[in-house]
Amino acid sequence: MIQPDADGTPDAIPASATAWAERADEAARSVTHLFGQRLFFLPGTHLAATARPSGRIENLRRPWHYWWQAHYLDCLVDAGFRELGRAGRPPEKFDGGTRPSAGQLASRLVTGIRLRNFLTFVNHYYDDMAWLALSTLRLERLAEDSRRPSPRRQERIRKSLTLQFDSASTDDLGGGTFWSTQRDFKNTPATAPVALYYARTGNLAKAQALLDWLDARLFDPARGLYLDGVRVRSTGETVLEEAIYTYNQGPVLGALLELGGTANLERASTVVRAVAAHLTVPEGGGNATGSPAPSMILRCDGTGDGGLFTGILARYLALAANDQRLPEDVRTTAAGLVTGTAGALWAGRRLIAAGEPLARHGRAGEPVFSFEPRRPASDTYSLDAAVELSTQLQAWMALEAAVSVAAASATAATKGAN
Repeated sequence: MIQPDADGTPDAIPASATAWAERADEAARSVTHLFGQRLFFLPGTHLAATARPSGRIENLRRPWHYWWQAHYLDCLVDAGFRELGRAGRPPEKFDGGTRPSAGQLASRLVTGIRLRNFLTFVNHYYDDMAWLALSTLRLERLAEDSRRPSPRRQERIRKSLTLQFDSASTDDLGGGTFWSTQRDFKNTPATAPVALYYARTGNLAKAQALLDWLDARLFDPARGLYLDGVRVRSTGETVLEEAIYTYNQGPVLGALLELGGTANLERASTVVRAVAAHLTVPEGGGNATGSPAPSMILRCDGTGDGGLFTGILARYLALAANDQRLPEDVRTTAAGLVTGTAGALWAGRRLIAAGEPLARHGRAGEPVFSFEPRRPASDTYSLDAAVELSTQLQAWMALEAAVSVAAASATAATKGAN
């Protein structure tokens, strides 16, 4: 159990990887219990409801959030790696010995996604498919580490989705990847995760070409961050979409680190510093605990799709925090952003009460997380409010990122002591 501090509440930012892992397990249990279900009661399937409280038929009437499921898969893979005995703990299932492992749920989720998506992994949005491609790559690695590989299915997924990315990454507008099959918008949300996918599957030249296009067309040197995209109007005129979103910076950072090299690593450092300068909670904004908000808490973007944004950024900031090729100040900044954000979301959680509507799906005593680290979940998600999957995945992702940062720090400290 997490040890409380002097006032009886757990520290917002504990010292040990084990404590962070226990928190991530709590988030994993809460999300899987609250949102997880079979698809059409079919055995061997798993899928997450988009909101609770809700019924199965009601969920099927809601819009299909393919990319939310892809990030749910990524979170299950995180938990699966921890089940193998990482973060300073022995091998242990996150949900107890009689329940399915995270890896088993992840495999069932891939089946559920395919069935729910009309027997295919192909979608109208290339960024959606890129997120699924990245998460299934990680699932493949988890299966190999668990000595349960499924090469034929993974090969089919890779082949199918790689063809989609190849078709969307064209010379139109000088490069980049289209966002959707309408092919009228090339943007960071699609180009960056596709670049990371190419980098992780060995197509380094294509990955670098996509990063070069992002640098040439969408990097804002004044702020050190990437803009949203370039839209093509029906007249052929191009319009620069100048919005800056937290999640766009994450996969760019991941691709820069995956490819490495002096220029890419320097740009990665620039992005981390810029995130700290421009995408954090303002000083004095207040947080879930009522104390002034430090600048090391990432900005969040509300509910709906925005409820995933900051969790995605935290995932890739953890990679930067653990990358010894980056300057120490950059690694420290990235680590502080991850643990500060995860700590604030944890501190603001509320527990599901017996008898409230959510208890029909989840379990009393399990946490619900706020979608805004400056406000407690008791404010953002009252007892009668519907809770969205995206926002709970965001908190889970942030906590998994904090586990990764703390585990790497503990490993480094052990090596230093020896």
